[in-house]
Amino acid sequence: MITTDFVPGSPCWIDLGAPDVGAAAAFYGAVFGWQFEPMHAGEEAEGEAGGVFKLDGKMIAGLGPLSEKGARSAWMIYFNTADVDATTRAVESGGGTVRVAPKGVGDVGRMAQFTDPQGGQFAAFQPGGMTGMEAADEPGTLTWVELYTTDSAAAQAFYRSVFDWQTQDMQLPGGPDTYTLLTPSGLGEERMQGGLMQLTAEHLALTGGRAYWHPVFGSTDTDATLAKVTENGGSVQMGPEDAEGVGRLAVAVDPFGADFVVLTPAPPQS
Repeated sequence: MITTDFVPGSPCWIDLGAPDVGAAAAFYGAVFGWQFEPMHAGEEAEGEAGGVFKLDGKMIAGLGPLSEKGARSAWMIYFNTADVDATTRAVESGGGTVRVAPKGVGDVGRMAQFTDPQGGQFAAFQPGGMTGMEAADEPGTLTWVELYTTDSAAAQAFYRSVFDWQTQDMQLPGGPDTYTLLTPSGLGEERMQGGLMQLTAEHLALTGGRAYWHPVFGSTDTDATLAKVTENGGSVQMGPEDAEGVGRLAVAVDPFGADFVVLTPAPPQS
């Protein structure tokens, strides 16, 4: 369960880099009902100004133009840290690389972006004037994060060294595949925040065989949300399907190639 009571290692923010900010804002507005608020007023906001998505007045994500030449449009997941410089050192010690060195973001806080040893990109955020997203674990907001990687054991070792996550393996129904559940250090199962799954490189087509993170967004009706995805220029990569004990889910891709999961959670067991 992702909450806004952030602890070290928990997801605290997400943002999207897109080649067309206005079109991306329109897509996610149509699919999830998000409102986009540019960070700069005036004519600049009509072009490629970044900004934030809000739902019912609460900040839930960021949106900005792609800043790296040749980069693919993708969601970036930020994990809370009390010391972004220490996290950066842990990333480097664990064999990861620094994509964006630690820096301040106005009075909001400090951040850095990294790549894990299998190619998965992620970020860390040290709160300042902002702690992170203002809503989570409800329809239209972040409910889970997921890493697809080519080496589960190596990925688990790396992220434990950086964030001290607790990991728990489970067998997926109907097959031999293992899914690893991720929980912040010292917390119980009710604070599980994500999962990790090993896939072969040929099944990671979006990134050319490299590992990648993606967000899971809640929905009251996965099929209805997918209809909005396709009606607005997106596509469905996998599903929808019912996962026992999890809910009805599908992997969707926005018009610019950024993937995300839509999930209608299964009813609580009585």
